[in-house]
Amino acid sequence: MPTAQLTGEGPPITETEAADLLRCICFKTGPPRMLGAELEWLVHDAGAPQRPVTGERLAAAHEAARGLPLRSGLTVEPGGQLELSSLPAASLTELLDSVSADLTAVRAALGELGLALAGFGQDPWQPPRRFLREPRYDAMETALDRAGPAGRTMMCSSASIQVCVDAGHEGPGPRGLARRWELAHLLGAVLAASFANSPYAQGSRTGWRSHRQALWGDIEAGRSLAPPAGSEPRAAWAQRALDAPVLCVRAEEGEPWDVPEGLTFREWTRSRAPRAPDRADLEYHLTTLFPPVRPQGHLELRMIDAQPGEDGWVVPLAVTAALFDDPRAAEHAWQAVRPLAKRAGPGPAPRNPLWEAAARDGLADPELRAAAVTCFAAARDALPRLGASAAVLDAVDAYTGRYVARGRCPADDLLDAGLCPADGASDSTAGGPADGPDTPSCPDSGEDSPR
Repeated sequence: MPTAQLTGEGPPITETEAADLLRCICFKTGPPRMLGAELEWLVHDAGAPQRPVTGERLAAAHEAARGLPLRSGLTVEPGGQLELSSLPAASLTELLDSVSADLTAVRAALGELGLALAGFGQDPWQPPRRFLREPRYDAMETALDRAGPAGRTMMCSSASIQVCVDAGHEGPGPRGLARRWELAHLLGAVLAASFANSPYAQGSRTGWRSHRQALWGDIEAGRSLAPPAGSEPRAAWAQRALDAPVLCVRAEEGEPWDVPEGLTFREWTRSRAPRAPDRADLEYHLTTLFPPVRPQGHLELRMIDAQPGEDGWVVPLAVTAALFDDPRAAEHAWQAVRPLAKRAGPGPAPRNPLWEAAARDGLADPELRAAAVTCFAAARDALPRLGASAAVLDAVDAYTGRYVARGRCPADDLLDAGLCPADGASDSTAGGPADGPDTPSCPDSGEDSPR
């Protein structure tokens, strides 16, 4: 986001103009061609991942990573997590090759500092601790704290795999905008369950396979909820964005940012106080909304936990790409997830029974498991048509056999271990307790829900 026009220097925007812009800039239609990914990682000590990493070590890691010649964009999240954002790619193979090369370089740079990327949806050991001190995150912390502690944990302790697919073209069918929008919100629950990988927080069981996804359900509703199901995507999203609370009113450098309470963007366009908003304010407002599917011209699917293993991110990316961009696979996925709409009910994701079951139970839920089995089979059938390599096919087969066919997800490996295993430190495959005196026991507190 540009740093210019922080104080409404552009022409004021009206409510009608904002609604029109939202319909245009958030859904750019055309035949699905491009694919992207945003990979977030926790940064842990390579030898003792349960130990806190000091701010000085995190800063050194970020500096080392920023000095690399990466193709992906590299950013730092509020808690010191690293995020790689790929360039849009014309094929799955192009995307995988590009991101893999960047990850190899980042891992090597961090390894020289005794640090490693860790694949957990939420840090299983550390409480939330903010590393970045910037006006945006000061404002975000203030706003999210009003709804409770979930927002601060989400900011500082979580990591995800976000898959970006084109919005689709006008018209009906598997590649149409309306179908892909609805598919994303139903399939999204299946993906959240299939890749759930955050059952621990601060060394204790949370009662959720994906506590990270549960956190999204607990933050400020107007900021995290999807639009109502069954509505035309453009109109529904424009209404949701306009009626969402304004996180902050930005100010010039050195000046404090206002964090209004209860002010929606719609009301801001009408009141024009504390100053009139402009287009830059609207675009910034969109970056402060966190629904499970966020339209940004393309569709950003935000519900997948970060995964264990150096290449654990490959399977969710490949499966999601196949189910959206291969017409045959998309139709199979649609038929598999369409019955889940009844289970979801009228409530928007992620605060509805379907999404809550996905976060709590993963694929132990029979309906989600059945849908996942069909969807993974459809994706596996489609991947050769998308040019996937033998290594990608083998990875999908292995994941399906280990987890999907058995009604399991990576969180179940962590729970079965009876400990918070240390293997996230080296990005090795989770599955059993780590040896050594530095591995702490995780008290089994039972099914303690955060709600």
